Amino acid sequence: MARAVTTNRKILNTAAAWVIGLLIFFPILWTMLTSFKTEAEAIANPPVFLDFDWTLENYAIVQERSNYMRFLWNSVIIAGGSTLLGILVAVPAAWSMAFVPSKRTGDILLWMLSTKMLPAVGVLYPIYLICVKLGVLDSRIALVIILMLINLPIIVWMLYTYFCEIPGEILEAARMDGATLKEEILYILIPMAVPGIASTVLLNFILAWNEAFWTLNLTAVNAAPLTAFIASYSSPEGLFFAKLSAASTMAIAPILILGWFSQKQLVRGLTFGAVK
Repeated sequence: MARAVTTNRKILNTAAAWVIGLLIFFPILWTMLTSFKTEAEAIANPPVFLDFDWTLENYAIVQERSNYMRFLWNSVIIAGGSTLLGILVAVPAAWSMAFVPSKRTGDILLWMLSTKMLPAVGVLYPIYLICVKLGVLDSRIALVIILMLINLPIIVWMLYTYFCEIPGEILEAARMDGATLKEEILYILIPMAVPGIASTVLLNFILAWNEAFWTLNLTAVNAAPLTAFIASYSSPEGLFFAKLSAASTMAIAPILILGWFSQKQLVRGLTFGAVK
């Protein structure tokens, strides 16, 4: 009886997981399908699912109208640069909080996390003025630094959680053997926390890749990433849904492919330390 209940529960959990997964994936699927429709079919009522004339016209128009590779390269530099810079800052910070904690460590972590609750529009004006004064408006370096600072609390929190799962005795043994602080972090801590660091890198790369508020407000032409590429397909005359869907598909395709090939590493990192 107990075995039957367990089996039924597993079946229900699996079915629920599939339903939730399909609900989450459906908007992406619908966007991809819409990108192969004509504008008339894209706004048809009732909507058509698969019974339409498939066309690549929207992708051809998008390629002719925009320099897709320039937007893609900007996204790679901004997302990759902000993630790398964030890791370089967060690893020492998380190490200090995990292995040399103070009475205020918990308060500092909560304060860092609380900064994520601040509406971005509340600090847009001063940051915009700072960028203008420094002459870095519409530059990739400005977005790299801003996105790094925005995501830094998440990076520190994740790394702190992973580092807390590593026994401190291992690092103490390394110190007793004569390891310096640099050697302790580079050759002991980081290799042991590779799964956690990898999942942190992937998650924050995705967050930076999908960031739209700051990229739309602080860029125009030179540093515009793929989020600005998508936004360019709205106009005062209205939305061209088929072309907008084509642009969206081209923008999310690289990150979807990256997520697909790195899903095992991501899951491994997110469950790092869960089983002792």
